[in-house]
Amino acid sequence: MRAKTSAGLLMYRFKDGALEVFLAHPGGPFFARKDNGHWTIPKGEVHQGEELIAGAIREFAEEVGKPPEGEFIPLGSVRQNRGKTVHAWAFMGEWEPDRVLSTTSFEMEWPPFSGRRQMFPEVDQARFFSIQQARRKIKPAQWPFIERLMGKVADMTPAAPLEPLG
Repeated sequence: MRAKTSAGLLMYRFKDGALEVFLAHPGGPFFARKDNGHWTIPKGEVHQGEELIAGAIREFAEEVGKPPEGEFIPLGSVRQNRGKTVHAWAFMGEWEPDRVLSTTSFEMEWPPFSGRRQMFPEVDQARFFSIQQARRKIKPAQWPFIERLMGKVADMTPAAPLEPLG
């Protein structure tokens, strides 16, 4: 089985002089009660023949319902624990969603063995977090994206430069 490739975008902003990042929480019953360590950058699989950045832009718009705008800063890639490679870019943006308007969903049997099929949004919530909050929330394999972003925007930070958390 071939490892999958995903691409996504990490939206960021400065609020009261501090860097904040925008993360998404996966939808569906398996993640309903899971919080720390389960949030992710809005991302998804790249279609065959699709450029990575194009896939990242498409996935962001589909998963959170907001088309991204701005300059995209490359953050490289990470390999997650099941072999999936995730490529990411960052962009500065602003958004305070009342609720996520995920335009994509998935269907599964729920409850298990019930014979009933239900639809669930790919993302059930998304919001900005401080770097300290994001450290707890994000999938551990994706934390390097935030560290790389901090290094790239350190000279833009209105307050003292941010240092990576251990």
